[in-house]
This record gives sequence, C-alpha cells and structure tokens, in this order.
Amino acid sequence: MRTVAENSSVAEFILEGLTNQQELQIPLFFLFLGFYMVTVVGNLSLITLIGLNSHLHTPMYFFLYNLSFIDFCYSTVITPKMLMSFVSTKNIISYAGCMTQLFFFLFFVVSESFILSVMAYDHYVTICNPLVYTATMSPQVCLPILLGVYVMGFARAMAHRACMGRLTFCANNLVDHFMCDILPLHECSCTSMYVNEPVVFVVVGIDIGVPTATIFISYALILSSILHISSTEGRSKGFSTCSSHIIVVSLFFGSGAFMYLKPSSLLPMNPAKVSSLFYTIVVPMLNPLIYSLRNKDVKIALKKTLSKKSFC
Repeated sequence: MRTVAENSSVAEFILEGLTNQQELQIPLFFLFLGFYMVTVVGNLSLITLIGLNSHLHTPMYFFLYNLSFIDFCYSTVITPKMLMSFVSTKNIISYAGCMTQLFFFLFFVVSESFILSVMAYDHYVTICNPLVYTATMSPQVCLPILLGVYVMGFARAMAHRACMGRLTFCANNLVDHFMCDILPLHECSCTSMYVNEPVVFVVVGIDIGVPTATIFISYALILSSILHISSTEGRSKGFSTCSSHIIVVSLFFGSGAFMYLKPSSLLPMNPAKVSSLFYTIVVPMLNPLIYSLRNKDVKIALKKTLSKKSFC
C-alpha cells in the first residue's frame, strides 16, 4: 500500500529532471554516470588510502576520511535517481521515497558544511598553534567534535522534515527538479508558506552562516600568521596547506547560498538546478581529486600502496 501525505491526495511525485530536451537525455546520462563513477571511485579510494596508511592517521586525515564518506553517501542518495530521469519517460518516486531522499540529503549536506568548518579550525591549530596541536586535536577531542557534526546534520534534517510534514500536496505532483529538495517541493504544495519559508531561510542561514564565519575567522588568523613568517618556503607551505580546503569551501558554500538564501520568487528553477548540480554532484566528485592532487602526503601514501600491490 502506498504511503500518502497527511491531508494530501498525492501518493507519488514525478521528478521532471534536469532538462526536457530529448536530444540531450542520453549524452547527459553518460556524462553524469561518468561523474558518479569518478565520485564513487575517488572517495572510496581516499577512504581506503587513509585507512591503510598509518602515517595518515592524524586529525586532519580523520576529518578528510569522514568528508569522503559524506560525499560518497549524499552523492549516492541523489545521483542514481537523477540518472533514471534521463532514460525513463516518467521518473516516479513515492511520497515516502521522496521524504526519505530529502532527509538523507539534508543530513549529509548539513554534516558536510560543519565538517568543512572543523577542518578549517584544524588548519588554524596546525599553523598558528603547532606546539599544542597534539593536545588540542587529540582523539578525545576529535571524536566528540565529529559526533557533534553528525548530530547537527540529524537535527537540521529532522527540523526540515517536520516542516515538510505540515504541507498539503493537492493535484500537482510534478517536481521541477532532479531530486526531492525543499524549495521545489514548496512549489508543489497548496499550503501557505508563511511558516516554512522563514524556517528554511533561518535554518539554512545558520547552517551556512555559522560554518562560513568559523572558516573566515580561522583563515583570517591563518593569513595573519603566514604573513608573519619570514621565510618564503614557510609561507608557501602555509598557503599550500590551506589552498585545497579553500577551493572546496568556495564551491560548496557558494552554490548552496545561491540556491537557498534567495526568496523562491526571485530564483527560477533552472538556475537552481545548475546550482544544485555543483554541491550534489560536482563538489563530491572534485573533493578527492583536489585533496589528493594537491597533497604530498596522499601522493606518497598512494605510491606506497601501489608499490606494495605491485610487489605482491
């Protein structure tokens, strides 16, 4: 028996997908299938590499390990269903399936925003307070911080899910998106948005604003510290340590803010879809590439792992 929303006549939704142009469906299917394969292989490889190499068992790589896990998970929540829209006449998802996808998407994406801020703080301690790094970022500190990251993700996902539960979906079940997301579902509802839209703006504002403020403060202090380093080599090493993280943060928070922190009336869905592509598909694919190609420790670990396999 299909689950139906309370006070609603909708048992399922139709995801419109990325585009209605038929000639683009197959090329886009293979393009995003390729993206997803790179995401899966890249993130699982980074997870495996960190797990197998003891010299990477440090706080920085502990958080990078979890970042790769989160990227793999929320890309898997979104991409397979999106791929179906390119090869099926109607990409149907049940009400329960839609709410489940929304919950796990929000859980992982909010967790990512906070773990990126934790990684910025880790860089701050590494560069600005290296003598107390071991004590400041000990396992007894890192594990509760990580637990807090996932608790924040769970709490935010539950808050949005509760708000979604008060909406009534009438005859309109066509979601103008490639996934079940908050704003596209608001467009389908025949309930007033006087509660939901302010909640979305405030909660997402906190989820983007607090991590962004933490990151900006951390990097302002890092920059100040780097500029006081007399040697060119020391400055170069400091900038190199932070550059990968800055690129990832800019892509992730920039696209997320563009999607959610504008009133829906000012944001047509096509630009929103493009913005969503960045933080749901492109960023999880680029993260392992950025962190591995610009990281000497990861390169060394990869060479050692490959040499061991070749020897065996």
